[in-house]
Amino acid sequence: MINETIKKAIQDNSDEMIDIRRKLHSEPELSWEEYNTSEFVYNYLTGLGIDCWKAEPTGVIGTFKGGNSGKTVALRADMDALSVHELNEDLPFRSAQAGKMHACGHDAHTAMLLAAAKALVAVKEQLPGSVRFIFQPAEEVATGAKAMVSQGAVDGVDDVFGIHIWSQMPTHKVACRPGPSFASADIFKVHFKGQGGHGAMPQDCIDAAIIASSFVMNVQSVVSRTIDPQQPAVVTVGKMTVGTRFNVIAENAELEGTVRCFDPDIRDHIEKQLKIYAEHTAAVYGGTAHVEYIRGTQAVINGAESAELVQQVAVEAFGEGSVYDEKPTMGGEDFSFYLDEVPGSFALVGSGNAGKDTEWAHHHGKFNIDEDAMATGAELYAQYAWAYLTK
Repeated sequence: MINETIKKAIQDNSDEMIDIRRKLHSEPELSWEEYNTSEFVYNYLTGLGIDCWKAEPTGVIGTFKGGNSGKTVALRADMDALSVHELNEDLPFRSAQAGKMHACGHDAHTAMLLAAAKALVAVKEQLPGSVRFIFQPAEEVATGAKAMVSQGAVDGVDDVFGIHIWSQMPTHKVACRPGPSFASADIFKVHFKGQGGHGAMPQDCIDAAIIASSFVMNVQSVVSRTIDPQQPAVVTVGKMTVGTRFNVIAENAELEGTVRCFDPDIRDHIEKQLKIYAEHTAAVYGGTAHVEYIRGTQAVINGAESAELVQQVAVEAFGEGSVYDEKPTMGGEDFSFYLDEVPGSFALVGSGNAGKDTEWAHHHGKFNIDEDAMATGAELYAQYAWAYLTK
């Protein structure tokens, strides 16, 4: 199942792959602003002889046909950075853009998939089928994958595979469970309206701060008292804006939060309950409520056949101990939109190494990766494509 030419190509080009990652890390671009990154990717792929086209405004899609006819497998990497200020002051390739940082590993994903593309080109004539390379913008705002799908990224594709570097797992470990992997990730906004007035005369007012506070305290019972405790779900209020002055009773309060779960029926239930709780809480105090519920990513549900193939590839490429049993995360990933269209799976590749200080949480200003993990990720991309097409 493992192609030794691919393995050697990844090893031979690992220094170049790391150089690319460091270049991208020092030049981060936010969601829908990945113009320089996508231009670099496009030029690199075309330099390998891979036919490419640009998705609007900043995506890149490449495809090559192997020496014989067969199925088509797609490999996906995301390219965008975050509006996070980098705190790795001593890093030689730290972000050159204040307030922008690759704090989630997308620089590594892009470099790994470019290395995988180069390795697969080396065995192109032996491949029965085609490989599609998807370099996606705007994963961090959960809109990039849907845009890529609408522009034909997975048209004609039989299977899709993606990877995320994971600082919570030891370097070189690979996790890919069949079933739920990442949760659906939604946003809700609640506007409470009361009646403002003088802080010394509460009897003449309806305090929106009290309404909002009561909602925040009580809404957790949606999870704890209306959902089966064996079904994971999270409701988090992350932002609350209320009031204008210390001696003025607030007329308006704005809340924003997120909902995470794996089951679509529970997702529907929570959306309904948030509206009920908000409206009834406001009514108790004489105010009103308006709830906006914005559906973000779907849950990432790995197909059993694909996930099992990932595990087989990992064992044969990296050894029996390489497969790691990482539990599903309540984090969100818009890779789900590809899985809505075609079968596939999404793997995690560990990059956590205490000795290299790379165990910081994703989205933290100190986030960094153990670059030794990149060879594992790049080879997993390429060997998965080889295994899928030749199995």
